[in-house]
Amino acid sequence: MTGRRPTRSTVLPRPLSRLLPRRRRAGALTTGALAACVSLIAGCGVVPGATGGSGDDGPITVMTWAPEKTAATNKPGMPAFARAYARWINERGGLDGRELKVLTCNERNDSVTAARCARRAVEEGVVAVVGSYSQHADSFLRTLEGAGIAYIGGYGMTEEEFTSPLSYPVNGGQPALLAGLGRTLADRCGPVALVRPDSIVGDQLPKLLDSGLVAGGHAPAGDQRAPEEATAYDAEVRQALERATADQERQGCVVPALGDRTSTFMDSFRRARQKFPDVRTGTVLGSLDQSTVDASGGASGPYEGSFVTGWYPHAGDRRWEPMKQVIEEAAFGDNRIDPGDAGVQTTWIAYTVLRQAVESLDGGEVTARTVARALRSGLKVTTGGLTPTLRWSFHDKLAAVGYPRLVNAQVTLQVVRDGRLVSARDGFTDVTETLLDADL
Repeated sequence: MTGRRPTRSTVLPRPLSRLLPRRRRAGALTTGALAACVSLIAGCGVVPGATGGSGDDGPITVMTWAPEKTAATNKPGMPAFARAYARWINERGGLDGRELKVLTCNERNDSVTAARCARRAVEEGVVAVVGSYSQHADSFLRTLEGAGIAYIGGYGMTEEEFTSPLSYPVNGGQPALLAGLGRTLADRCGPVALVRPDSIVGDQLPKLLDSGLVAGGHAPAGDQRAPEEATAYDAEVRQALERATADQERQGCVVPALGDRTSTFMDSFRRARQKFPDVRTGTVLGSLDQSTVDASGGASGPYEGSFVTGWYPHAGDRRWEPMKQVIEEAAFGDNRIDPGDAGVQTTWIAYTVLRQAVESLDGGEVTARTVARALRSGLKVTTGGLTPTLRWSFHDKLAAVGYPRLVNAQVTLQVVRDGRLVSARDGFTDVTETLLDADL
């Protein structure tokens, strides 16, 4: 496949001049949706802000969605973990004494299906959509906004997740990962070759990587497009290696940012690398995890020495022990749930946010309205050190560059050493200033 896919941009920030009118539209939509539901309850399912079936003593209903069994990116561990979390928390008395009911939806990497998942969430009266993955926020967020439903802990794939007044992201998405990777490689690499999808999504990646490279005094990366669903990348590997070795004085680096197809690229890279043994690689969480390293040969594979930026501490960090306890006690050996997968980790953190939001209501009514109000009223959420303390407002620094909901711009640096993905640097690196200085 060589044509450009009309994939929605995942990273380009919306200018504030466009964001503000949209916020007014969202308010109008909320009002309109309320009026429509009052007169046509059968069509809308629930009135925004009503109990939506949760009642004072009934279950608290939420939804988690992600793509499964598709030809592109799949995240089956996210809804699987959400169901396991519900079993685990309900065995301990539920959320603040209330049963947690988790609905799941396969959004199939498809805008129409993603919109259908959102409509089902409204019809079922969920109080929030929690720990989900989708590239089609433009297809579902307005539906959630119209019903007053918070979107907690999306994967950070789309610009709307960092602009919508009802989005509560727990990480910095692709903007933070790429800016952090660029800053890391600036000190370690000669020429850098970025290999990215030939799509609208991919068109935004060079600016973000370059923001970190330029901040570190490095030249921008060579931008190389590649088809998203190729079965081999021999030609792209040759071109990337030619760019990375253009300077004989400094060791070059290749950055494949192809999502699930990164492993396919690295299969081709392994064969060609024999002639260029000094070229290193760097990538971002989501394109590489420990299972990918293991499947590619571990210490003898092509990822050895690769730098990886992530949102959270590495999977072996003790701060993940509470999440692993949930998996051990309630997942029943479900092999879709990988504790090293960034999607599973994001879902755990998102449900941590939900739990603290519900507890902050102190036994009061739990509805979409009250949960969203708790989150927007300055609630501070702690995650056991997996992220900084989370608190959402429209007045944080990154609102100036079109990311008003991006409240966690911290990333971690990991490296593949002896076949294991381990920390390359203690603690987090804050890329807020890098993003503020970027030409976005």
